[in-house]
Amino acid sequence: MERLVGSGEMRVGKGSMPYGCPMEVTQDVIGGKWKGIILGLLAEKKRRFTEIKRELPEITQRILTLQLRELEADGIISRTVYQEIPPKVEYALTDFGRTLKPILLAMHEWGQRYGSEVAERKHGSGKNEPPACDFAPFLKE
Repeated sequence: MERLVGSGEMRVGKGSMPYGCPMEVTQDVIGGKWKGIILGLLAEKKRRFTEIKRELPEITQRILTLQLRELEADGIISRTVYQEIPPKVEYALTDFGRTLKPILLAMHEWGQRYGSEVAERKHGSGKNEPPACDFAPFLKE
């Protein structure tokens, strides 16, 4: 699905969004502070918005909404609305989203291995580590 365009530009998929490198595609889909952690939570089980928010107390409602919308638009997660009162909405990882497993696991392992060193360099102590996340569900597959 790749084709080269003049001046070394690469277009992916239907050619609607140009990328200069395949890594840009991946960063576009899972880049940012919260997407990897959200995907880790959804790897465990389907979750409602409030469940995700409860697991990530430092994320604002606005940012969580934006991140979920972007992941849904990219086909990484699904959003199911149940017609009941109050409305119930669940988010789940799609099969396409599960293809990110090796990348997310590699990022998780790198963070485990070097998190303290990065925190030391950034903040002067290894105590400011990123929020804990559990990728055990990915390991079980």
